[in-house]
Amino acid sequence: AARGANVKVTEVPPGPPVLSTLVAEVYGPELEARVALAAEVRKIFESTPGVVDVDWLVQKGASKLDLAVDREKAVRAGISPEVVVRTVRVALDGAEAGLLHDDGARQPVPLVLRLERTQRSGVEGLLAMTVPSATGRLVPLRELVTVSETPREKFIFHKNLQPVTYVIAEMAGVAEAPVYGILDMQKRIEALKGPDGVPLEVLSTHLPTDSSRYAMKWDGEWHITYEVFRDMGIAFAAVLVLIYVLVVGWFRSFVTPLIIMAPIPLTLIGILPAHGLGGVFFTATSMIGFIALAGIIVRNSILLVDFINLELAAGERLEDAVIKAGAVRFRPIALTAAALVVGGLVILLDPIFQGLAVALISGVVVATALTLVVIPLLYYMYLSSFSPPGPETPPARGTSFGIPETEGAPS
Repeated sequence: AARGANVKVTEVPPGPPVLSTLVAEVYGPELEARVALAAEVRKIFESTPGVVDVDWLVQKGASKLDLAVDREKAVRAGISPEVVVRTVRVALDGAEAGLLHDDGARQPVPLVLRLERTQRSGVEGLLAMTVPSATGRLVPLRELVTVSETPREKFIFHKNLQPVTYVIAEMAGVAEAPVYGILDMQKRIEALKGPDGVPLEVLSTHLPTDSSRYAMKWDGEWHITYEVFRDMGIAFAAVLVLIYVLVVGWFRSFVTPLIIMAPIPLTLIGILPAHGLGGVFFTATSMIGFIALAGIIVRNSILLVDFINLELAAGERLEDAVIKAGAVRFRPIALTAAALVVGGLVILLDPIFQGLAVALISGVVVATALTLVVIPLLYYMYLSSFSPPGPETPPARGTSFGIPETEGAPS
């Protein structure tokens, strides 16, 4: 600390391959203006509660010493410039002078010749080194070179061929998800302006397309979270379409699958409050549990609807068939839910799959209870709308929702 060093204790993160939890990527055509904008972003990071370990990937100005061989002096001393360069390289990097044959070693040990650490750690010790001339005279290195101090070139980071400056931070406290920190800082960052007076363009899902403008993109764990939930949302939509197509093919109706799939949103009535009451974040594994529940709940709905159809085909009245379906199918549906709850309890304490367990347990309990009421009620309302007034006539065997079976089908 007394010498202005920045020391950090780091470890390889076990999570997604990102620089940090919070990463702000500042883009722009000019380096100095981009660094100035990154400095403003860093100040906002440091003033936001819950955002800790703020840093940026910007090097401070540093200098280096260049040793230029004075060719005129070297020639007068009878030393070629190549000898001077080779001597300095050997002194600093070392050179293999031979091999040490040790009987206890499996391989020969190389002998490396170079200056000791104390002599090569400073420029004075290095300049005191002597270089042999053609006549055998030892000439000090300081008489053959010219020392000049020049600024060291800084690292320039690029992403997708665009120059970028990174500002990184971590989240700590009650809100550990990066989205909360982003929401707290979003308005203040959007108020920043570039050197041209144009407001800073803030992006969340894609990189800037115009490299001549100044922009900032949120990266880090937020970008991974966005991609995961986007892909899972697309997968969930595909699952719903496939379930709908399968149920349409089985029941030969376009409305019945909508009734059967109605309990799928009901799982959220159990999932979201359970995450809130348990203090568990809705993670990617929670989304996996939500998708898995879609198939489980649809199975329960199919059991109820299929039983009602069988009872109607046997001549049972609609009201009695609906009531009997809920009573008879209650045991297999309840046992399925209980088995899922027991399986979810096993992974409830796992820190990674805790969201999956909470989603499965809470979703299946609430959705199962509601399915036993909602599905028979919706199905009763749907069939009642097609029933003519007066004595009810049971549909023929093989009929689905009042739709007569096709000609030539087995009865």
